[in-house]
Amino acid sequence: QVQLVESGGGLVQPGGSLKLSCQPSRMVFESYTMGWYRRAPGKQRQAISYIKSNGGTWYDDSVKDRFTISSNIAGNTMYLQMNNLNPEDTAVYYCNVFSHNYWPWGQGTQVTVSS
Repeated sequence: QVQLVESGGGLVQPGGSLKLSCQPSRMVFESYTMGWYRRAPGKQRQAISYIKSNGGTWYDDSVKDRFTISSNIAGNTMYLQMNNLNPEDTAVYYCNVFSHNYWPWGQGTQVTVSS
């Protein structure tokens, strides 16, 4: 099993930026499509972005043109650069394999967008 550790969340004002990091317990980015997910208060967890092993990316419409996913294969780390944040982005953010066969979820990192 792969253990996942997310970090980088915090409190930010509307219009602000944050950069999240995801560090799996073993090398995965050359073999798996990895995704970022979020769970907003009172809502189900949803996928918002993924990055394939070949570098291809996808974004949900809710974050397109504001968020950028990237990975550092050598450093075994995935990132989510989040710009122009708004209160609707408030959620716990998680990373995991982009598949129906998820690895155990990490604790996530809380992002709160508020003035």
